[in-house]
Parts: sequence; C-alpha cells; structure tokens
Amino acid sequence: MSRRTRPARTAAVLALLAVLTACSGTASPGGAEGAGSPGPTRTEAPPGTPDRTGPPGTSPPTPKPPTATPSAATTGPPTTGGPSPSPTTAPRTGEPTRKPAKPGAAAGRWRPRPGLTWQWQLNGKVDPSVDVAVYDIDAFENTAEDVARLHRAGRKVICYVNVGAWEKYRPDHAAFPDSVLGGPNGWNGERWLDIRRTEVLRPLMERRFDMCRDKGFDAVEPDLVEGYAADTGFPITARDQLRYNRMIAEIAHERGLSVGLKNDLEQIPQLLDHFDFAVNEECAQFGECARLAPFVAAGKAVFHVEYEESTSDFCPQARELRLSSMLKRLELGVWRDPC
Repeated sequence: MSRRTRPARTAAVLALLAVLTACSGTASPGGAEGAGSPGPTRTEAPPGTPDRTGPPGTSPPTPKPPTATPSAATTGPPTTGGPSPSPTTAPRTGEPTRKPAKPGAAAGRWRPRPGLTWQWQLNGKVDPSVDVAVYDIDAFENTAEDVARLHRAGRKVICYVNVGAWEKYRPDHAAFPDSVLGGPNGWNGERWLDIRRTEVLRPLMERRFDMCRDKGFDAVEPDLVEGYAADTGFPITARDQLRYNRMIAEIAHERGLSVGLKNDLEQIPQLLDHFDFAVNEECAQFGECARLAPFVAAGKAVFHVEYEESTSDFCPQARELRLSSMLKRLELGVWRDPC
C-alpha cells in the first residue's frame, strides 16, 4: 500500500516561533492551521477504498480522494538481467548472524534506468497483459509462478513490502512483539513500528526479503520509510530514519535485490547512494518533482504516480525530468493512464 507522509517543515517552524514567543511573554500573531502538529498524516481511507483486509493498495489521500478517467497503457521496452546474491556483510553486535551471500551480487543486481514504463498493481489478481517494462506487485499476495509469468513476458518485477508498519492481516503478524507496535497509521489493522528497534525488526525484515528473493523478484519497494515525519507514538528522529532506511537497503542488497526509496524526499541527499531507484507519490501535486532529479542524474529510475492531477498538467514536467509517470486510482488496481 502506498502511503505518503509529508515532513512538517512549516509546522515545525511555527512551533519554534510559539516557544520563543512564550519565553518572551508576548502574544504571537495567528498561525497556520495545524501549527505545532507533526504535519499531515494519512487519514482514513475514503468510501470505496479497500479496508486492507486483503492485499495493500494505496495511502489515504492527501487531502481528498482522486478522480481519474481511463486511458490506454503505453508500451516500453523491457530490460534484461536478473537478481543474484550480494557480498557478505559482517553481522552487527547483538544481531543474528546472516547467511553469507555469493560474490559478485553487486555487479549482477538489476539497476533500473530512467524512463522505464511500469505498472503498479497492489490490489486484485495481477493482470500480466499490460505492455510495460516493470511491474510492482505485493510480496505476500503473489506467488513465484506469478513472478515467473511476468519474467517470461520480459518484465522486471518489484516486490512491495511494508517495512514501517505492522499489518495484522499478514501471515507473519504474530512475530512482531507488542513492544514495537505504535499508534494506528490510518489504515484498518495497521500500527506504526518502532524503527529504532533494529535488533527486533532486522530479522523480521530479512525473512520478508528472503521471501521476495525466493519468489524470484528483482527488486523491493519498501513502504513507509518516512515515519519520522508522522505521529507514530514513538520519538523517532530523522537520524533514526536514516539508520533504518540504510539497513533496509543493505538487507535487499545482501540478497541481490535492488531497492527503491519510497517518497522521503527530505533525505534523498543522504540516501541516494544507498538506493537503486525511487518510488514517488504525488510530487506534482505538491510541487516537489524537481527534488527527485538527483536520482535521474545518477542514472536511476524514478517511478512516479499521481492520484488527483490530470496527465495534461503533470506529464510535460515528468517528461522533461525523465520520470516514469502515470495517473492511478487510489486503490492501485489494474487501471493506469501513463504519460
């Protein structure tokens, strides 16, 4: 499920001004609505959106549900190559010893280039007929044969995994101790994870990424990697998030999987070298697409969707920036309207 969480830059500034004003004993002028809060967080899903008892779909809208008009899918040349294991990384103190990887994984890992066409389907039975180079589908809801069928059609396949929230409907939900479960994140049956607890979460995420590798996926899309900007119930800092995101990238690379940075625009400068591509929601709606330019400049694909903007509004800039862009409905089913 895609989920967009936006750091509260404006709210943080207003909160600081409020503290300074209180210290000086003077009254402050009226502030923006929501000042002092951690910023926009995801809301309950709008009517008609899946209740998340099945495969994940999308993030609660920011701020209103999208409306889209169908159009035909475009085609794009599939890429070649596949995953292979990556070099061994020494285990950290207090963490379980990880299986050594085969040599040469870094060189053999799929590295998606800018401009690739893609399909993002996280709900419903995967329709393999869309003529694109890349599919992004759910890790748990798809089988090794589903992945193999897409490979036979010349597609690369990305494995969607939620790494930032607990989901009660997943088969491994009981493996997460209560101590790492935070507040609700706006979706039924989900709670934020305390990403500071890497000694607990690392082996759980390793098993999930093992599943992606064993099913034959080429890459991973880790979701909810900017919880530091949301009200999680934990005092998670930007530094905590950087540490966790780098760990997630490392886990993927150890298994010969490429890995994408999902949203988290604020931390692109620190994380660019650790991630192989980006996945972004609604950068056009919020006027932020140019912030993804470092990925493209580094020869790394940016897979981008909008839910509310029309293609005539965002596609010209997307083409100029060499983003792989399309309009999707919020539930992330089969329908797509690409640039």
